[in-house]
Amino acid sequence: MQPTPASTAVTQLIEGFAAAGYIASEAIATTVFLAQQLQRPILVEGPPGVGKTELAKATALHNDLPLVRLQCYEGLDESKALYDWKYSKQLLYSQVLKEQLHDILQGAKGLVESVERLKTFGDIFYSEEFLEPRPLLKALREPNGAVLLIDEIDKADYEFESLLLEILSDFQASIPEIGTVKATTKPVVILTSNNTRDLSDALKRRCLHLYIDFPSRELEQRIVHTRVPEIPESLSQQLVSFIQQVRELDLKKAPAVSETLDWARALLLLHATSLSPELVQSTLNVILKFEEDIQLVSPDIRQLLKDR
Repeated sequence: MQPTPASTAVTQLIEGFAAAGYIASEAIATTVFLAQQLQRPILVEGPPGVGKTELAKATALHNDLPLVRLQCYEGLDESKALYDWKYSKQLLYSQVLKEQLHDILQGAKGLVESVERLKTFGDIFYSEEFLEPRPLLKALREPNGAVLLIDEIDKADYEFESLLLEILSDFQASIPEIGTVKATTKPVVILTSNNTRDLSDALKRRCLHLYIDFPSRELEQRIVHTRVPEIPESLSQQLVSFIQQVRELDLKKAPAVSETLDWARALLLLHATSLSPELVQSTLNVILKFEEDIQLVSPDIRQLLKDR
């Protein structure tokens, strides 16, 4: 059976991601392909450290597009996400032009006429010259498009979601002093969430949903081989097997793929060729971030190494 154009495109996307250093499953590549064709945002959910942010970086690299990143946090508002004015530059210019105010107001009769004259003077300070684009506006204004990463959207407030819905519906933004800025090329939008709170149904409806879980043993070994190619194959198999078993324990924070890669690089620096109980114990803090997790795993290190 001949491959369909869509399946060929997905395969090419997987290969392109691999060339960019990102090992994507077929589900991930298919979602990215569909999002690009349908011009829909992707909402990527999953545990921290499974490669959600890296997916956006790989998408930008594969498509040769600039990556515009908006890091979300509680209290994020329009002035930090969309646009602001260069107030210090406005102040500097107003001080420089202060002496010209006398000439501008000369001959004006009364307050009304003075204000009318000052309106023209004031409009200068709310022009492109003084506009400070933030990530959302930057992405809209990229002439050839961009990959817009809205990272950890679950940390932002519901009020910010409302602003985001307006932007994502028409890919345009209204700036009262200048007018409407509309994207000439729609950006590829990737939102990430660590599921710390429920997102609105309206936002979810606008997005294609993608859940990235911890990878299978085979996929994780491929990731280690791609990102840390110097590590011996036998050591790679051992550490991935150990990590996979540790994730099954009742931990406060299971080690993510990023911790797997950090551990692989740490073992290389220590010139390790295989895992021993002593080596694992001395480097356990690389993969576990809470002392109670280290205390939980430590007594079982020998058994976990035997079971690999």
